[in-house]
Amino acid sequence: MLRAVPKNWFSWKFEIFDGKVCVANLDLAWFREKGELAIQGRTFEIGREGIMSGVFLLRGDGRTIASATKPSAFRRSFDVVFDQTGYKLETVSPFVRRFVLWKDRRVVGSIHPVHLFSRKAIVELPEYLPLEVQVFIAWLVIILWKRQEDSNR
Repeated sequence: MLRAVPKNWFSWKFEIFDGKVCVANLDLAWFREKGELAIQGRTFEIGREGIMSGVFLLRGDGRTIASATKPSAFRRSFDVVFDQTGYKLETVSPFVRRFVLWKDRRVVGSIHPVHLFSRKAIVELPEYLPLEVQVFIAWLVIILWKRQEDSNR
Protein backbone atom coordinates (compact mmCIF):
# COMPACT_ATOMS: atom_id res chain seq x y z
CA MET A 1 0.00 0.00 0.00
CA LEU A 2 1.21 3.46 -0.94
CA ARG A 3 0.20 6.87 0.41
CA ALA A 4 0.20 10.06 -1.66
CA VAL A 5 0.77 13.10 0.55
CA PRO A 6 0.72 16.71 -0.72
CA LYS A 7 3.92 18.58 0.15
CA ASN A 8 1.85 21.39 1.66
CA TRP A 9 -1.78 22.49 1.99
CA PHE A 10 -2.11 24.24 -1.41
CA SER A 11 0.41 22.18 -3.36
CA TRP A 12 -0.22 19.72 -6.16
CA LYS A 13 3.22 18.25 -5.56
CA PHE A 14 3.05 14.91 -3.79
CA GLU A 15 5.40 12.62 -1.96
CA ILE A 16 4.60 8.94 -2.38
CA PHE A 17 5.26 6.81 0.69
CA ASP A 18 5.59 3.08 1.13
CA GLY A 19 5.23 2.79 4.89
CA LYS A 20 7.39 5.58 6.31
CA VAL A 21 9.78 5.71 3.34
CA CYS A 22 9.33 8.27 0.56
CA VAL A 23 9.71 6.23 -2.65
CA ALA A 24 8.68 8.81 -5.28
CA ASN A 25 7.93 12.47 -5.89
CA LEU A 26 5.07 13.56 -8.12
CA ASP A 27 4.99 17.12 -9.44
CA LEU A 28 1.82 18.25 -11.25
CA ALA A 29 1.94 21.25 -13.54
CA TRP A 30 -0.30 24.14 -12.48
CA PHE A 31 -1.97 24.88 -15.81
CA ARG A 32 -1.84 21.74 -17.90
CA GLU A 33 -2.52 18.13 -17.12
CA LYS A 34 1.06 17.02 -17.14
CA GLY A 35 3.77 16.45 -14.63
CA GLU A 36 6.96 14.75 -13.65
CA LEU A 37 7.57 11.66 -11.58
CA ALA A 38 10.92 11.02 -9.86
CA ILE A 39 11.84 7.58 -8.51
CA GLN A 40 15.35 6.76 -7.26
CA GLY A 41 17.11 9.18 -9.59
CA ARG A 42 14.97 8.28 -12.62
CA THR A 43 12.59 10.83 -14.10
CA PHE A 44 9.37 10.02 -15.93
CA GLU A 45 7.08 12.36 -17.89
CA ILE A 46 3.34 12.13 -17.43
CA GLY A 47 0.74 14.03 -19.39
CA ARG A 48 -1.60 14.25 -22.33
CA GLU A 49 -0.52 13.05 -25.74
CA GLY A 50 -1.64 16.43 -27.12
CA ILE A 51 -3.43 19.52 -25.81
CA MET A 52 -6.93 18.32 -26.76
CA SER A 53 -6.19 14.61 -26.62
CA GLY A 54 -8.00 12.18 -24.33
CA VAL A 55 -4.88 10.01 -24.21
CA PHE A 56 -2.54 10.24 -21.22
CA LEU A 57 0.99 8.81 -21.28
CA LEU A 58 3.67 7.69 -18.86
CA ARG A 59 7.02 8.05 -20.64
CA GLY A 60 10.51 7.16 -19.51
CA ASP A 61 13.82 6.46 -21.22
CA GLY A 62 12.38 7.76 -24.50
CA ARG A 63 9.50 5.26 -24.66
CA THR A 64 5.89 4.99 -23.61
CA ILE A 65 5.54 2.74 -20.57
CA ALA A 66 1.78 2.99 -20.01
CA SER A 67 -1.17 4.85 -21.48
CA ALA A 68 -4.67 5.76 -20.44
CA THR A 69 -7.62 6.85 -22.53
CA LYS A 70 -10.59 8.74 -21.18
CA PRO A 71 -13.47 7.17 -23.15
CA SER A 72 -16.06 9.80 -22.18
CA ALA A 73 -15.90 13.39 -21.04
CA PHE A 74 -18.94 12.69 -18.88
CA ARG A 75 -17.63 9.72 -16.89
CA ARG A 76 -14.80 9.59 -14.38
CA SER A 77 -13.02 6.60 -15.87
CA PHE A 78 -9.95 5.61 -17.86
CA ASP A 79 -8.95 2.63 -19.95
CA VAL A 80 -5.35 1.94 -18.90
CA VAL A 81 -2.85 -0.18 -20.85
CA PHE A 82 0.42 -1.46 -19.44
CA ASP A 83 2.51 -4.27 -20.92
CA GLN A 84 -0.25 -5.03 -23.46
CA THR A 85 -2.73 -5.66 -20.63
CA GLY A 86 -5.90 -3.62 -20.30
CA TYR A 87 -7.32 -2.26 -17.06
CA LYS A 88 -10.35 -0.10 -16.28
CA LEU A 89 -10.01 2.67 -13.69
CA GLU A 90 -13.34 4.13 -12.59
CA THR A 91 -15.13 5.75 -9.71
CA VAL A 92 -17.38 3.51 -7.64
CA SER A 93 -20.14 6.13 -7.65
CA PRO A 94 -20.75 9.59 -9.08
CA PHE A 95 -20.90 10.93 -5.52
CA VAL A 96 -17.62 9.65 -4.04
CA ARG A 97 -13.92 10.09 -4.79
CA ARG A 98 -13.02 6.41 -4.44
CA PHE A 99 -11.73 4.75 -7.62
CA VAL A 100 -11.23 1.07 -8.34
CA LEU A 101 -8.96 -0.66 -10.84
CA TRP A 102 -10.47 -3.56 -12.75
CA LYS A 103 -8.69 -6.33 -14.64
CA ASP A 104 -10.63 -9.12 -16.33
CA ARG A 105 -13.88 -8.05 -14.58
CA ARG A 106 -12.24 -8.29 -11.14
CA VAL A 107 -11.34 -5.42 -8.83
CA VAL A 108 -7.56 -5.57 -8.33
CA GLY A 109 -6.98 -2.25 -6.56
CA SER A 110 -8.32 1.05 -5.31
CA ILE A 111 -7.39 4.67 -4.71
CA HIS A 112 -9.26 6.81 -2.23
CA PRO A 113 -8.78 9.89 -0.06
CA VAL A 114 -7.78 9.40 3.57
CA HIS A 115 -10.97 11.25 4.55
CA LEU A 116 -13.71 13.25 2.87
CA PHE A 117 -11.93 16.62 2.49
CA SER A 118 -8.36 15.39 2.10
CA ARG A 119 -6.04 15.27 -0.88
CA LYS A 120 -3.98 12.65 0.93
CA ALA A 121 -4.65 9.33 -0.75
CA ILE A 122 -4.35 5.63 -0.08
CA VAL A 123 -3.11 3.79 -3.18
CA GLU A 124 -3.73 0.06 -3.06
CA LEU A 125 -2.69 -1.38 -6.40
CA PRO A 126 -1.24 -4.77 -7.38
CA GLU A 127 2.43 -5.18 -6.52
CA TYR A 128 3.08 -6.74 -9.94
CA LEU A 129 2.63 -3.25 -11.41
CA PRO A 130 5.93 -1.32 -11.33
CA LEU A 131 6.01 1.64 -8.97
CA GLU A 132 6.00 4.16 -11.82
CA VAL A 133 2.81 2.59 -13.24
CA GLN A 134 1.14 2.60 -9.82
CA VAL A 135 1.96 6.30 -9.40
CA PHE A 136 0.77 7.03 -12.97
CA ILE A 137 -2.60 5.44 -12.14
CA ALA A 138 -2.75 7.45 -8.90
CA TRP A 139 -1.92 10.60 -10.91
CA LEU A 140 -4.94 9.94 -13.17
CA VAL A 141 -7.18 9.99 -10.09
CA ILE A 142 -5.45 13.06 -8.67
CA ILE A 143 -5.98 15.07 -11.87
CA LEU A 144 -9.70 14.25 -11.73
CA TRP A 145 -9.76 15.43 -8.11
CA LYS A 146 -7.92 18.60 -9.20
CA ARG A 147 -10.44 19.20 -12.01
CA GLN A 148 -13.26 18.89 -9.50
CA GLU A 149 -11.58 21.28 -7.07
CA ASP A 150 -10.86 23.80 -9.84
CA SER A 151 -14.49 23.68 -11.01
CA ASN A 152 -15.71 24.40 -7.49
CA ARG A 153 -13.86 27.72 -7.36
